[in-house]
Amino acid sequence: MALTLEQKKAVVAEVASVAQSAHSAVAAEYRGITVEKMTEMRAKARNEGVYLKVAKNTLVKRAVEGTEFECMAEELTGPLLFAFSIEDPGAAARLIKDFAKDEDKLVVRLVAMGATLYQASEIERLAKMPTRDQAIAMLMGVMKAPIEKFVRTLAEPHTKLVRTVAAVRDSKQAA
Repeated sequence: MALTLEQKKAVVAEVASVAQSAHSAVAAEYRGITVEKMTEMRAKARNEGVYLKVAKNTLVKRAVEGTEFECMAEELTGPLLFAFSIEDPGAAARLIKDFAKDEDKLVVRLVAMGATLYQASEIERLAKMPTRDQAIAMLMGVMKAPIEKFVRTLAEPHTKLVRTVAAVRDSKQAA
């Protein structure tokens, strides 16, 4: 059933508002995927903070105008599923990559991040990006390492003295 003009405007407005705040976007061809798989993918996307939308390419072209995903507009051809990462830059890539492993009919066509369009093979690199919590943990580990080393350095003379006294005690007990 064809969409009315108001419905088309609503779709464009919805996708445009998501594209304004999204960190990255992935477009994948979904031809031949079962309804059960699509429903499963949508449920997982909701849990991971990914916005999934199947819409006409012309409507998406209008929606991404003026956003950093405008670079995708020229390449939109065929039936595409659009995934926008809302919270975590790599979430959409991880979702699509995980489902593409099991479903060979899901083919990645476009990957965009930071107003740059990447090759479809770059989804692997985007999917490996750490989540926010992982990035914070890595940063804290880097910040904590010099302090730990400093404390170990300060404690080392005392530990050496204790080991030396213990070695002298053991040698006297053995004699």
